[in-house]
Amino acid sequence: MACHRERLGELGCAVGHFRKVTRSYWPGLFHCYAVADLPRTNNDLEQFCGSHRYHERRASGRKGASPALVLRGAARLLAAAATRPRCRTAKELAAVNRAEWSRRRAELATRRQRRTERTRFRRNPQGFLSQLEDQLLQPALPP
Repeated sequence: MACHRERLGELGCAVGHFRKVTRSYWPGLFHCYAVADLPRTNNDLEQFCGSHRYHERRASGRKGASPALVLRGAARLLAAAATRPRCRTAKELAAVNRAEWSRRRAELATRRQRRTERTRFRRNPQGFLSQLEDQLLQPALPP
């Protein structure tokens, strides 16, 4: 590019700027070519997420993302990715790690509870805070 800069006329200064910027990013600029089987772009990931959003909107009739997708997005995307290539047999589903499944369910329940509490607080802040205060002031053991 530097050798043919004069031929570009008015774009010559743009080539200089382009070379300066790419030189500053050079160590990680073409990382995808240094690692075997690394996708060159994230288009596949974007297509997968877009496809999931499309099917979610079509199934629910919503124009935007459903609140459940925001709340349980990680679990829903994993389920969609796992079931997309082929159907699973009951034997494959039974071989799941129960401890990991329980941990994930507890995490989702905690997130749901926090979301419910935020909604209650927004609707009635004083009532929510007084209820919390009452819970805090209750004795730990019954008399």
